[in-house]
Amino acid sequence: TLGLSLSTLNNPFFVTLKEGAEEKAAELGVKLIVVDSQDDPAKEATNIEDLIQKKVDALLINPTDADAVVPSVQKANAAGIPVFTIDRSAAGGEVVSHIASDNVAGGKMAGEYLAKLLGGKGKVVELEGIAGTSAARDRGKGFNEVMANYPDIEIVARQTANFNRAEGLSVFENILQAQPEIDGVFAHNDEMILGAIQAAEAAGRAKDIIFVGFDAIDDAVQAVKDGKLAATIAQQPAEMGKLGVEMAVKYLNGETVEEFIPVPLSLVTAETVQ
Repeated sequence: TLGLSLSTLNNPFFVTLKEGAEEKAAELGVKLIVVDSQDDPAKEATNIEDLIQKKVDALLINPTDADAVVPSVQKANAAGIPVFTIDRSAAGGEVVSHIASDNVAGGKMAGEYLAKLLGGKGKVVELEGIAGTSAARDRGKGFNEVMANYPDIEIVARQTANFNRAEGLSVFENILQAQPEIDGVFAHNDEMILGAIQAAEAAGRAKDIIFVGFDAIDDAVQAVKDGKLAATIAQQPAEMGKLGVEMAVKYLNGETVEEFIPVPLSLVTAETVQ
């Protein structure tokens, strides 16, 4: 039996990750117990405690917060249950393997594409993910490393919208009021960029701004097709879920597993969209 703790099931990305894990578990004939943290570290701690009590053979965790999850990882370590992290990492405790996209590479990919479309100059806004998550940290790092190479691109605002569409909308509304000139926006995930696009449309400014997201969720891919979103970075959540289950089973069968299993990314634009 494997336990899978997800940060939220209110985001289509993690629902797809769960489905990938369930599919692989069924294929390998292992039982999978899935719990939802609802983006709440306290709920996550209780859920993981329950999975440890149920004596699962391995734990797959997609943490709500890299630091907050550490005591839970340590409890699993103490109970002799191997821990694997998926998509977001833990800041401590013993983790057998981390299965995730190379988020730094993804952030760079997004930055390079935005810089190209801007012709290397303009005023840019960065909408950041949940502070304390490795995904937000790494995507921001990759993006900003690229931006540093373009002296004529100015980052005029940097604010968190917590990976959330409604917050992306309200945060970007405020930024639009404060900044008369915005040429481009990069958001650490698609939910936030879709909210930002809504805000820009309502303000009658969407036509002047280039938007780039991250995750390639269905709504974002549609927005690329509709010409509203310039690009998004495709992660493969189903593949992540499958690999998580596969690696846990391998490890339990006494095989060696790499400490980091990178899941490939690709750029989705009007040219490449399926």
